[in-house]
Amino acid sequence: MATGLFSVYTVIMFYDFRWNEWNIEKIQRHGLTIEDVEFVVNNARRPFPRPIGNEKWLVVGPTRSGRVIHAIYLAGVGGGLFVIHARPLTPNERRRQRRRR
Repeated sequence: MATGLFSVYTVIMFYDFRWNEWNIEKIQRHGLTIEDVEFVVNNARRPFPRPIGNEKWLVVGPTRSGRVIHAIYLAGVGGGLFVIHARPLTPNERRRQRRRR
């Protein structure tokens, strides 16, 4: 029986986020905080972040408190990430997410 060596690398990157009144108010309407969104984006796991077109990226993941959200952002805006949308998953989305794992 042959055995092989393998390595698993986890790269954790912390991005520079661009926040303004518009995107802060938008996430707050969904009961989210800047910290919630930044945590999910900074701790994204495969298959995220995933490109969704028009230079937009999607991330789905749990906040520190365990609430699962999805966030959409534009990369490279002013040298950072500009969140254009974030909200908790719907019950149907949560079920689909659990099935994928």
